[in-house]
Amino acid sequence: MTAMNAARQPVEMEGVYSSAPVKGATTILQGALAVMESGLAVPGKTALNLIVLGVSEETVVNAGADGAAKVHTKRGVFKFFNLGADPVLVGDVGKDCYLVDDQTVAKGSGTNTRSVAGKIISVESDGVFVRVGY
Repeated sequence: MTAMNAARQPVEMEGVYSSAPVKGATTILQGALAVMESGLAVPGKTALNLIVLGVSEETVVNAGADGAAKVHTKRGVFKFFNLGADPVLVGDVGKDCYLVDDQTVAKGSGTNTRSVAGKIISVESDGVFVRVGY
């Protein structure tokens, strides 16, 4: 590609939204943490090497093959449940927390079995605010 020689209208995508192909035979509920696993979106879960996309904007049911449906996600700060057995504490603000499932986070990596969910922003009695998304 050569350098521009005339003005052009750039194509822009707002940085807080994205979409990804959903794994076949998978449902991702609205409000769920959605993650990438082997190039396909699935609900958040306890596993290594997952990349958090963000929170699902709608419920997506992919009854077909891998990639037959897409999930639209939003990055940002959202409240999730705090795992009682490994709770995020107020002193953990600013640190990473870890995925347990599509709505729950924990303080620790579960002896290296959990992926990072995001940065802890605030801890309240009924949940943890976490900045999620790449």
